[in-house]
Amino acid sequence: MNVQLIDAETGNHLWAERFDKPIADLFDMQDEIVSRLANALDAELIAAEARRAEHSVHPDAMGLVFQGRSCFNKGLIPEYMTQARCFFEEALTLDPENIEAMLGLARVDFNLGAAFMTDDWSAQLAAAETTITKVLSLAPSHASAHLTLGLVQIFTRRAARGIAECQHALALDRNLARAHALIGLAKLFLGRGAETEPHVNEAFRLSPRDTFASQWLVYVGLAKAQLGADAEAVSWMRRGLEANRNYSLAHFHLGAALARLGELDEARAAVQAGLALNPSFTIRRFHDATNARSDNPIFLAGHDRVIRGLRLAGVPEG
Repeated sequence: MNVQLIDAETGNHLWAERFDKPIADLFDMQDEIVSRLANALDAELIAAEARRAEHSVHPDAMGLVFQGRSCFNKGLIPEYMTQARCFFEEALTLDPENIEAMLGLARVDFNLGAAFMTDDWSAQLAAAETTITKVLSLAPSHASAHLTLGLVQIFTRRAARGIAECQHALALDRNLARAHALIGLAKLFLGRGAETEPHVNEAFRLSPRDTFASQWLVYVGLAKAQLGADAEAVSWMRRGLEANRNYSLAHFHLGAALARLGELDEARAAVQAGLALNPSFTIRRFHDATNARSDNPIFLAGHDRVIRGLRLAGVPEG
Protein backbone atom coordinates (compact mmCIF):
# COMPACT_ATOMS: atom_id res chain seq x y z
CA MET A 1 0.00 0.00 0.00
CA ASN A 2 1.33 3.42 -0.96
CA VAL A 3 0.28 6.42 1.11
CA GLN A 4 0.79 10.04 0.08
CA LEU A 5 0.07 13.30 1.86
CA ILE A 6 -0.66 16.29 -0.34
CA ASP A 7 -1.15 19.92 0.72
CA ALA A 8 -4.74 20.60 -0.40
CA GLU A 9 -4.11 24.35 -0.80
CA THR A 10 -0.92 24.21 -2.88
CA GLY A 11 -0.88 20.68 -4.28
CA ASN A 12 2.63 20.20 -2.88
CA HIS A 13 3.77 16.68 -2.07
CA LEU A 14 4.52 16.59 1.69
CA TRP A 15 5.03 12.97 2.69
CA ALA A 16 4.94 9.44 1.31
CA GLU A 17 5.42 5.96 2.70
CA ARG A 18 5.12 2.41 1.42
CA PHE A 19 3.69 -0.36 3.59
CA ASP A 20 4.27 -3.96 2.57
CA LYS A 21 2.64 -6.59 4.80
CA PRO A 22 0.54 -9.74 4.42
CA ILE A 23 -3.14 -9.00 3.81
CA ALA A 24 -3.94 -10.89 7.02
CA ASP A 25 -2.28 -8.01 8.91
CA LEU A 26 -4.54 -5.38 7.33
CA PHE A 27 -5.82 -3.94 10.61
CA ASP A 28 -2.32 -3.71 12.07
CA MET A 29 -1.22 -2.01 8.86
CA GLN A 30 -4.01 0.54 9.22
CA ASP A 31 -2.84 1.38 12.74
CA GLU A 32 0.74 1.73 11.52
CA ILE A 33 -0.32 4.06 8.69
CA VAL A 34 -2.26 6.25 11.12
CA SER A 35 0.68 6.33 13.53
CA ARG A 36 3.26 7.28 10.94
CA LEU A 37 0.98 9.87 9.39
CA ALA A 38 0.20 11.47 12.77
CA ASN A 39 3.85 11.56 13.79
CA ALA A 40 4.96 12.92 10.41
CA LEU A 41 2.29 15.63 10.58
CA ASP A 42 3.21 16.61 14.14
CA ALA A 43 6.31 18.66 13.29
CA GLU A 44 4.87 19.94 10.00
CA LEU A 45 1.72 21.32 11.61
CA ILE A 46 3.56 22.79 14.59
CA ALA A 47 5.90 24.68 12.25
CA ALA A 48 3.00 25.87 10.09
CA GLU A 49 0.95 27.10 13.05
CA ALA A 50 4.04 28.78 14.55
CA ARG A 51 4.55 30.69 11.28
CA ARG A 52 0.92 31.83 11.34
CA ALA A 53 1.27 33.03 14.94
CA GLU A 54 4.42 34.97 14.05
CA HIS A 55 2.38 37.06 11.60
CA SER A 56 -0.41 37.72 14.08
CA VAL A 57 -0.34 41.06 15.88
CA HIS A 58 -1.93 39.53 18.98
CA PRO A 59 -1.41 35.74 18.96
CA ASP A 60 -3.62 33.74 21.31
CA ALA A 61 -2.32 31.28 23.89
CA MET A 62 -2.27 28.32 21.51
CA GLY A 63 -0.46 30.36 18.87
CA LEU A 64 2.23 31.07 21.46
CA VAL A 65 2.32 27.38 22.39
CA PHE A 66 2.97 26.45 18.77
CA GLN A 67 5.79 28.98 18.60
CA GLY A 68 7.29 27.52 21.77
CA ARG A 69 7.05 23.99 20.39
CA SER A 70 8.66 25.09 17.15
CA CYS A 71 11.64 26.51 19.07
CA PHE A 72 11.82 23.36 21.18
CA ASN A 73 11.92 21.16 18.08
CA LYS A 74 14.97 22.97 16.71
CA GLY A 75 17.33 21.22 19.10
CA LEU A 76 18.49 20.72 22.67
CA ILE A 77 20.66 23.77 23.28
CA PRO A 78 20.24 26.61 25.83
CA GLU A 79 19.33 29.20 23.18
CA TYR A 80 16.29 27.30 21.90
CA MET A 81 15.16 26.25 25.37
CA THR A 82 15.22 29.89 26.51
CA GLN A 83 13.22 30.99 23.48
CA ALA A 84 10.68 28.21 24.01
CA ARG A 85 10.29 29.09 27.69
CA CYS A 86 9.41 32.70 26.83
CA PHE A 87 6.61 31.59 24.52
CA PHE A 88 5.18 29.07 27.01
CA GLU A 89 5.27 31.60 29.85
CA GLU A 90 3.57 34.22 27.70
CA ALA A 91 0.88 31.68 26.80
CA LEU A 92 0.31 30.99 30.50
CA THR A 93 -0.03 34.71 31.15
CA LEU A 94 -2.95 34.73 28.71
CA ASP A 95 -4.36 31.38 29.85
CA PRO A 96 -3.02 30.29 33.28
CA GLU A 97 -4.44 26.75 32.98
CA ASN A 98 -3.41 26.05 29.40
CA ILE A 99 -2.34 22.43 29.65
CA GLU A 100 -0.19 22.42 26.52
CA ALA A 101 1.71 25.51 27.69
CA MET A 102 2.33 23.90 31.08
CA LEU A 103 3.46 20.70 29.40
CA GLY A 104 5.86 22.70 27.21
CA LEU A 105 7.25 24.53 30.23
CA ALA A 106 7.81 21.23 32.06
CA ARG A 107 9.70 19.86 29.07
CA VAL A 108 11.90 22.95 28.91
CA ASP A 109 12.74 22.72 32.61
CA PHE A 110 13.43 19.01 32.25
CA ASN A 111 15.83 19.47 29.35
CA LEU A 112 17.67 22.36 30.97
CA GLY A 113 18.46 19.99 33.84
CA ALA A 114 18.81 16.69 31.98
CA ALA A 115 21.01 17.97 29.13
CA PHE A 116 23.50 19.66 31.48
CA MET A 117 22.62 23.22 30.49
CA THR A 118 22.80 24.59 34.04
CA ASP A 119 24.48 23.91 37.38
CA ASP A 120 21.01 24.18 38.92
CA TRP A 121 19.96 20.92 37.27
CA SER A 122 18.30 19.49 40.38
CA ALA A 123 15.97 22.49 40.76
CA GLN A 124 15.08 22.32 37.06
CA LEU A 125 14.06 18.66 37.32
CA ALA A 126 12.04 19.40 40.48
CA ALA A 127 10.28 22.28 38.72
CA ALA A 128 9.45 20.02 35.78
CA GLU A 129 7.92 17.42 38.10
CA THR A 130 5.85 20.04 39.94
CA THR A 131 4.45 21.40 36.68
CA ILE A 132 3.69 18.01 35.16
CA THR A 133 1.98 16.88 38.38
CA LYS A 134 -0.33 19.91 38.04
CA VAL A 135 -0.99 19.02 34.39
CA LEU A 136 -2.02 15.50 35.37
CA SER A 137 -4.32 16.85 38.10
CA LEU A 138 -6.15 18.78 35.36
CA ALA A 139 -5.91 16.13 32.62
CA PRO A 140 -5.30 12.69 34.19
CA SER A 141 -5.55 10.87 30.84
CA HIS A 142 -3.08 13.06 28.94
CA ALA A 143 -0.67 10.52 27.42
CA SER A 144 2.16 12.97 26.76
CA ALA A 145 1.92 14.27 30.32
CA HIS A 146 2.37 10.74 31.68
CA LEU A 147 5.30 10.35 29.29
CA THR A 148 6.93 13.53 30.62
CA LEU A 149 6.43 12.41 34.22
CA GLY A 150 8.10 9.12 33.30
CA LEU A 151 10.97 11.05 31.77
CA VAL A 152 11.54 13.00 34.99
CA GLN A 153 11.39 9.80 37.02
CA ILE A 154 13.94 8.09 34.77
CA PHE A 155 16.41 10.91 35.39
CA THR A 156 15.88 10.99 39.17
CA ARG A 157 16.78 7.43 40.25
CA ARG A 158 13.28 6.08 39.57
CA ALA A 159 13.86 4.37 36.25
CA ALA A 160 11.57 1.42 36.99
CA ARG A 161 8.73 3.79 37.87
CA GLY A 162 9.54 5.80 34.76
CA ILE A 163 9.15 2.68 32.60
CA ALA A 164 5.76 1.99 34.21
CA GLU A 165 4.68 5.58 33.49
CA CYS A 166 5.76 5.26 29.85
CA GLN A 167 3.82 2.01 29.58
CA HIS A 168 0.78 3.80 31.00
CA ALA A 169 1.24 6.50 28.36
CA LEU A 170 1.25 3.78 25.69
CA ALA A 171 -1.95 2.31 27.10
CA LEU A 172 -3.52 5.75 26.55
CA ASP A 173 -1.93 6.24 23.12
CA ARG A 174 -0.50 3.11 21.48
CA ASN A 175 1.18 5.23 18.77
CA LEU A 176 3.27 7.31 21.18
CA ALA A 177 6.61 6.42 19.65
CA ARG A 178 8.63 8.44 22.14
CA ALA A 179 7.46 6.21 24.98
CA HIS A 180 9.20 3.23 23.39
CA ALA A 181 12.44 5.16 22.99
CA LEU A 182 12.33 6.37 26.60
CA ILE A 183 11.82 2.84 27.89
CA GLY A 184 15.01 1.97 26.01
CA LEU A 185 16.79 4.88 27.69
CA ALA A 186 15.53 3.79 31.09
CA LYS A 187 17.01 0.34 30.53
CA LEU A 188 20.38 2.08 30.12
CA PHE A 189 19.99 3.69 33.56
CA LEU A 190 19.24 0.24 34.98
CA GLY A 191 22.50 -1.12 33.53
CA ARG A 192 20.66 -3.03 30.79
CA GLY A 193 22.02 -1.26 27.73
CA ALA A 194 21.77 -4.44 25.65
CA GLU A 195 17.97 -3.98 25.73
CA THR A 196 17.94 -0.36 24.53
CA GLU A 197 18.16 -0.82 20.75
CA PRO A 198 14.98 -2.92 20.26
CA HIS A 199 12.89 -0.26 22.03
CA VAL A 200 14.38 2.48 19.88
CA ASN A 201 13.73 0.40 16.75
CA GLU A 202 10.06 0.16 17.74
CA ALA A 203 9.95 3.96 18.14
CA PHE A 204 11.36 4.36 14.64
CA ARG A 205 8.84 1.87 13.25
CA LEU A 206 6.04 4.12 14.47
CA SER A 207 7.72 7.43 13.64
CA PRO A 208 10.64 7.14 11.19
CA ARG A 209 10.98 10.94 10.77
CA ASP A 210 10.30 11.98 14.35
CA THR A 211 11.60 15.33 15.60
CA PHE A 212 13.27 13.41 18.43
CA ALA A 213 15.02 10.96 16.09
CA SER A 214 18.43 12.49 16.79
CA GLN A 215 18.04 11.76 20.49
CA TRP A 216 16.89 8.19 19.90
CA LEU A 217 19.95 7.44 17.80
CA VAL A 218 22.18 8.80 20.55
CA TYR A 219 20.37 6.62 23.13
CA VAL A 220 21.58 3.57 21.21
CA GLY A 221 25.05 5.11 21.02
CA LEU A 222 25.07 5.48 24.80
CA ALA A 223 23.96 1.86 25.16
CA LYS A 224 26.78 0.68 22.90
CA ALA A 225 29.23 2.71 24.98
CA GLN A 226 27.91 1.09 28.16
CA LEU A 227 28.58 -2.29 26.55
CA GLY A 228 32.15 -1.23 25.67
CA ALA A 229 31.46 -1.13 21.92
CA ASP A 230 32.94 2.32 21.36
CA ALA A 231 33.25 2.06 17.56
CA GLU A 232 29.53 1.26 17.32
CA ALA A 233 28.78 4.05 19.79
CA VAL A 234 30.58 6.54 17.54
CA SER A 235 28.59 5.38 14.51
CA TRP A 236 25.22 5.81 16.25
CA MET A 237 26.13 9.18 17.72
CA ARG A 238 27.27 10.47 14.35
CA ARG A 239 23.94 9.38 12.89
CA GLY A 240 22.19 11.29 15.66
CA LEU A 241 24.12 14.45 14.87
CA GLU A 242 23.44 14.05 11.17
CA ALA A 243 19.73 14.13 12.05
CA ASN A 244 20.15 17.32 14.11
CA ARG A 245 23.46 18.97 14.96
CA ASN A 246 21.76 21.20 17.55
CA TYR A 247 22.19 18.56 20.25
CA SER A 248 25.07 19.67 22.42
CA LEU A 249 25.21 16.58 24.64
CA ALA A 250 25.64 14.30 21.63
CA HIS A 251 28.79 16.18 20.63
CA PHE A 252 30.28 15.61 24.09
CA HIS A 253 29.43 11.91 24.15
CA LEU A 254 30.83 11.53 20.64
CA GLY A 255 34.03 13.23 21.77
CA ALA A 256 34.35 10.91 24.77
CA ALA A 257 33.86 7.79 22.64
CA LEU A 258 36.36 8.98 20.01
CA ALA A 259 38.90 9.72 22.73
CA ARG A 260 38.55 6.21 24.14
CA LEU A 261 39.32 4.93 20.63
CA GLY A 262 42.46 7.09 20.50
CA GLU A 263 41.05 9.49 17.87
CA LEU A 264 42.04 12.54 19.89
CA ASP A 265 41.93 15.18 17.14
CA GLU A 266 38.40 14.22 16.14
CA ALA A 267 37.44 13.93 19.81
CA ARG A 268 38.59 17.47 20.55
CA ALA A 269 36.81 18.80 17.48
CA ALA A 270 33.57 17.16 18.67
CA VAL A 271 33.96 18.69 22.11
CA GLN A 272 34.56 22.14 20.64
CA ALA A 273 31.36 21.77 18.61
CA GLY A 274 29.54 20.91 21.82
CA LEU A 275 31.01 23.86 23.70
CA ALA A 276 29.95 26.20 20.90
CA LEU A 277 26.35 25.16 21.62
CA ASN A 278 26.62 24.87 25.41
CA PRO A 279 29.65 26.91 26.59
CA SER A 280 29.05 26.29 30.30
CA PHE A 281 29.31 22.48 30.10
CA THR A 282 31.94 21.07 32.48
CA ILE A 283 33.07 17.68 33.74
CA ARG A 284 32.04 18.66 37.28
CA ARG A 285 28.46 19.40 36.18
CA PHE A 286 28.30 16.20 34.12
CA HIS A 287 29.68 14.10 36.99
CA ASP A 288 27.40 15.50 39.70
CA ALA A 289 24.20 15.36 37.63
CA THR A 290 24.82 11.91 36.18
CA ASN A 291 25.66 10.38 39.57
CA ALA A 292 22.24 11.55 40.78
CA ARG A 293 20.46 9.59 38.04
CA SER A 294 21.21 6.01 38.96
CA ASP A 295 23.03 3.96 41.57
CA ASN A 296 23.30 0.93 39.30
CA PRO A 297 26.95 -0.25 39.32
CA ILE A 298 27.00 -1.02 35.58
CA PHE A 299 25.64 2.44 34.79
CA LEU A 300 28.15 4.09 37.13
CA ALA A 301 31.07 2.15 35.64
CA GLY A 302 30.02 3.36 32.19
CA HIS A 303 29.77 6.89 33.55
CA ASP A 304 33.38 6.69 34.77
CA ARG A 305 34.48 5.65 31.28
CA VAL A 306 32.68 8.65 29.80
CA ILE A 307 34.42 10.98 32.28
CA ARG A 308 37.82 9.61 31.25
CA GLY A 309 36.96 10.16 27.60
CA LEU A 310 35.73 13.71 28.23
CA ARG A 311 38.99 14.59 29.98
CA LEU A 312 41.05 13.21 27.10
CA ALA A 313 38.88 15.19 24.67
CA GLY A 314 39.51 18.45 26.48
CA VAL A 315 36.24 19.21 28.29
CA PRO A 316 36.84 21.85 31.02
CA GLU A 317 36.89 20.51 34.57
CA GLY A 318 34.72 23.32 35.98
